[in-house]
Amino acid sequence: MTRSRTRCRRAPAPVHAPFQRVVEAHGVSVLRVCRALVGPVDADDAWSETFLAALRAYPELPAGRNVEAWLVTIAQRKCIDLLRSRGRGPLPVEDLPPAPSTIGVPGAADEHAPLWQAIGRLPLVQRQAVVYHHLLGFPYAEAARIIGNSPAAARRAGADGVGALRAALATPHGQSHAPRRAAP
Repeated sequence: MTRSRTRCRRAPAPVHAPFQRVVEAHGVSVLRVCRALVGPVDADDAWSETFLAALRAYPELPAGRNVEAWLVTIAQRKCIDLLRSRGRGPLPVEDLPPAPSTIGVPGAADEHAPLWQAIGRLPLVQRQAVVYHHLLGFPYAEAARIIGNSPAAARRAGADGVGALRAALATPHGQSHAPRRAAP
């Protein structure tokens, strides 16, 4: 009796666009997420770590996957890693380094500064829900998948976050600090 040997062959990797095009198409969105989640100081590090991890995993990404959502998921995890590592960082010193540049940092010196500061003060899950749904335009179901909770919980966190932002930006007279658009 003869035995035929069959070798397990790995399925060919899906054909993707060059990774540089992915960076060009989604780099700005990922940077916005990083800045919103960890602030402008650590955002560049989180962005770099996100794209290094994505570069390693990109060849195995299933065809048809939402690349932007996949990158935002990686960015979220890298931001969480950075937030956790802050507690393990060195102690502050008396001589402070020069202030970081505010060029290109949302809210650093513009009319939206109070909004960006208020977003930075939100609890992490509310901040994530607000950023993913309102800033990036993801449906709550996709935001929930990235955050790691249910769509209802993401919707609730988003609503609570928007409510907290409205309360934080309201003055005692009921007027908002948020810039108003000029009437057409």
